[in-house]
Amino acid sequence: MAEEKAIKPDNNEKAGKEEEFEEQEHIEHEDEISPELEALLHTDPSIGLTSAEVQERLQQFGHNELPERKANPFLKFIRYFMGPISYLIEIACIIAAVVGDWIDFGIILALLFINALIGFIEEMKAESALDALRQTLALKTRAIRDSNLVEIEVRELVPGDIFVLRIGDIVPADGRLLGLGVNGEESSAELQIDQSALTGESLPVHKNKGNTVYSSSIVKQGQQLAVVTKTGSNTFIGRAANLIAITADEGHFQKIIAKIGNVLIWSTVVLVLIVFVYQMVHFRNTPEGDWRVVLENCLVLTVAAIPVGLPTVMSVTMALGAKQLAAKKVIVKRLTAVEELASVSVLCSDKTGTLTLNELTFDEPWLNDNYTADDILLYSYLAAEPGANDPIETAVRRAAETSVDILRDRPANQRDVPGYKVTQFQPFNPVTKMTQATIMDLETNQPFRVAKGAPQVITRLVGGNQEAVKAVNALARRGLRALGVAKTVPGDLERFELIGMISLLDPPRPDSADTIRDCNSLGVDVKMITGDQLIIAKEVAARLGMGRVILDANHLVDPTKSEEEVTVHCQRADGFAQVIPEHKYRVVELLQNKGLLVGMTGDGVNDAPALKKANVGIAVSGCTDAARSAADIVLLAPGLSTIIDGVKTSRAIFQRLRSYALYRITSTIHFLIFMFIITMVEDWRMPAILLIMICVLNDAATLVISVDNTQISDRPDKWRIGQLLTLSFILAILLSALSFAHFYVARDVFHVGKYELHSIMYLHISSAPHFVIFSTRVPGFWWENMPHWLFAVCVLLTQVLALFFSVYGVFGEREEVAGCGWPWGLAVLGVSLIYFMILDVVKVYCFRYWSFQLTAKMVPTKGRRSKLEGRKLDQAYQKRMEISWGKLQHTVQAHNIVAAFKHLDEFRNTASGAA
Repeated sequence: MAEEKAIKPDNNEKAGKEEEFEEQEHIEHEDEISPELEALLHTDPSIGLTSAEVQERLQQFGHNELPERKANPFLKFIRYFMGPISYLIEIACIIAAVVGDWIDFGIILALLFINALIGFIEEMKAESALDALRQTLALKTRAIRDSNLVEIEVRELVPGDIFVLRIGDIVPADGRLLGLGVNGEESSAELQIDQSALTGESLPVHKNKGNTVYSSSIVKQGQQLAVVTKTGSNTFIGRAANLIAITADEGHFQKIIAKIGNVLIWSTVVLVLIVFVYQMVHFRNTPEGDWRVVLENCLVLTVAAIPVGLPTVMSVTMALGAKQLAAKKVIVKRLTAVEELASVSVLCSDKTGTLTLNELTFDEPWLNDNYTADDILLYSYLAAEPGANDPIETAVRRAAETSVDILRDRPANQRDVPGYKVTQFQPFNPVTKMTQATIMDLETNQPFRVAKGAPQVITRLVGGNQEAVKAVNALARRGLRALGVAKTVPGDLERFELIGMISLLDPPRPDSADTIRDCNSLGVDVKMITGDQLIIAKEVAARLGMGRVILDANHLVDPTKSEEEVTVHCQRADGFAQVIPEHKYRVVELLQNKGLLVGMTGDGVNDAPALKKANVGIAVSGCTDAARSAADIVLLAPGLSTIIDGVKTSRAIFQRLRSYALYRITSTIHFLIFMFIITMVEDWRMPAILLIMICVLNDAATLVISVDNTQISDRPDKWRIGQLLTLSFILAILLSALSFAHFYVARDVFHVGKYELHSIMYLHISSAPHFVIFSTRVPGFWWENMPHWLFAVCVLLTQVLALFFSVYGVFGEREEVAGCGWPWGLAVLGVSLIYFMILDVVKVYCFRYWSFQLTAKMVPTKGRRSKLEGRKLDQAYQKRMEISWGKLQHTVQAHNIVAAFKHLDEFRNTASGAA
C-alpha cells in the first residue's frame, strides 16, 4: 500500500529565492504480491510462458473469470412463503383443509400467493450483479506464448503471462508494466489508464514501468508489454465481486415485519391454545367437545386474529409507490427499498460520475498580461490535435467551441478556424511533453507558433515566470490539472511569450449542490466516499457546500485505533478519499453497526460492493452494469435531484405503512383480548361467517390506503417498535372496554336475543377498530390532514355494508344471525365514529410524550442504557463544539474590527498626505 507524502512549504525560504513547481504525488494502493507468486512473474518477455507452464498454472490458479453463483428461481419464490406471519397463515390453511372449511382455505391460499407473486415479480426484474461484473471484462487479448504473439481468450490468462496493452484496450487481468514495447524494445513512454469505474479517479492515471494496471480499466494512450500478476477473483475487480457475493443481509423491512409478526403470532398461538384446551375440557362428552368442532372454532379465531392481509396490503402499497417513483424516472428493483429509503439518515455518495460529471471541463484560467479567457481558449484550440481521443484535448476543444465567438458561429460543417490556417502541426510528444502548431494569420499574413503542454515545460519555454509557478502550485494544491499555453511574439518564430495556464477539473453536476442541501434539510447527512485524490475530493466538497473534513483511507484501517474510534471517525467525517471498494464497504458496515440506515449512490464497479451492502443502494444514470445490478434503486434521469423525489415519495409510503400497521396491530390485540375473555367467561362465540366477513371486508378496504393523503416527515422515519406496540396495546384495551360495554349493555340491559346479539357485536367489532384507521393514518389530530376521498369512501362503504348485514340479518338464523334493526345499527355505528375521535386524542398525547428516554426508563435494557449514554455524550460534544465555535467567531469578529480601524487610520493618513 502506498504511503501518502504531504507536501509542505518551506517556511525558512530566503527572500528572493525562486519558487519551484510542487509535485503533488499521486496516491495509489498497490496490491501485495506474495514471494511465492512473485517467483512466477519473472517470465522472459521474448518467449512468454510455454504451453506446459500455462496448463500447470491453470490447475493452480484456475481460469481468469469470476465464479458464477446463480440463485434457483424456484427457491427464490419459496422464500416469499417464509417468515413468522406466513408460517401461521400456512398452518391456518392446513387446519382449514383438515376440517374441510374450503372457503377459508381458498381465501387464505389466495392471500398467500398474491403476496408472494407481488414481491417475486418486482424483484425478478433485477439482473445478477456478478453477471454484470463479468460483462465488464475483456473477451480476448494478445499474449506471448511459446515465443509467438497469439490472440487468446481472456479466461485462459494465468499469472506470469506476458500480454500486450495498446490504446483502446480493456486491461484483461491485473498486471505489472514491463517498460517494453510490443517488439521487446525498451520504452520510456508512459501509459494513460482510465480507471475511473474501478477507483473513482476522475483523471486518467499515468503509469510507468513497474506500476500495476487493473483488470477492466481502459488504456487511453500508449502501448507496453505487461506481466499478469493476478487473475479471476484475486484481481481488484474480483475482490469487489467477492464482497457482493457475501453480502446477503436480511433487509430492514423484513426485520421489522418479523418483530411485529412475532408479537402478534405468539399472542395468537398462546391464547388460541388456551381456548382449545378449555373448550376440549369444558365440552367433553358433548357434540361441541368433538375435536373437529373445537379445532374449527379455533381456526376461525386464528384466521380472524392473525393479520392475514398485512403482507399483502404492505406489498401492494409499496408496489404502487414503486409505480409512482417510476413516473419520476426512479426505478425500484427491490420492493422493500421503497420503505427503507424513508428511514435512511446517512447517504454515502461516490464522487466521480455521481456528484461530478466524470468529464474534464475548462475551469477558471490564470492569465498573463492582458490576455483573456477567450484568447487562451482560441490559441489552445489552434494547438489541439483534431480527433484526438484524449480527455484534456476534448475538454479544451469543447470549451473553445462553446465560448469563443468565431468558433461558435462558424458553419457546422467547417472544421478550420475562420481567419487562421494551421500550416504545421506537431502532436503531443511524451519526451517534450507538449504540442506545437505553426499558424498563418490570414488577416495579416503573418505566421506565429503556439505551444501547449505541461506547465513546467511551457514556463521554461518562455524563459521563466514566477507568477505562473505560484498560480500552478495554487491550482495543484486544490487538485486542478494545469496546462500551459504560449505563443511567439510578432515577427519572431523562436521567442515565446506566456498566454496563461488552463485549469481543468471534473466539475460537480449542476444539481448536486442543491440535492445535498435538500438532503440536509430532510435530515439526511451526505458523505462523499471516493477513490480520487484527497486534494481533489476537498476541492469538490468545497464547491458543493459540503464540510471539508475529508479523511484518507488510512483512517479506516488504522491499527492504533479501536473499532469504536474508527466508527466515530466515520460518523463525524464529511467523507473519505483514496479508498478502494473494501474501504467503501467498510464505511457502510461501520455506520450500520451504529444502528444507522445507510444509503449509497454510485456508478462504477468500485461502488458495487457498497451499493449491495447499503440498506438502499442507488445507481445513478449512466452507471456501469455492475453498479446497476448491485443497486436497489436505479435513477434514469441524469444527476441526483430525483433522489429527493424518491425520499419524499418513500416517506409518504412509510406513513401509510406505519398507519396500517398501527391499525392492524390494534385490531388484532383488541380482538384477541375481547374474544379470549368473553369465550373463557361467558362461553360466547361469534358465528364463523361473521368473523370471516370482518376479516375479508376490512382488509380489502384498507388496500386503498396506498392512495391516501399523508404528512411527510422532515426527518428520517423510524418504526419505533416499542412505541408502536405500546400505543397499539393502549388503544386495544380501550376498544376492548367499549366491546364489553356493548356486549353487556345489549344482553343485560336491553335483553336482546342471542342471534340479535351476534349481529350487534359483529357490527361493533367490524366498525369500531376499523374507524381507528382514520386516527392512525396521521401522527397529529385526524382533522389536520383529511383522508383521500377514495380511501374514506372505501372504509365507510364496508361499514355501510356491515350495517345492512346486521340490520337485516342477511345470513339468516341457519348461521345463528338475526336482524338487530335500524336503531341498534345506527347507534352502534355512531358510537364507533365518536369513539375513534376519543382514541385520537389518546394517540396524539402518547406521541407527544413518548421519547427514547421514556423507553429507556420504562424498560431499562443494557442496550438502551448504553444508547442513552452515547446520546448524552454526543449532545455534550455538540455543546462543546458550539461553545468553541462561538469563541472562535468572537475572535474573528474582534480581529476584523481591529483590521477595519487600521484601514480607517491608513485611509485618513493618506487623505491628510494628499491634502
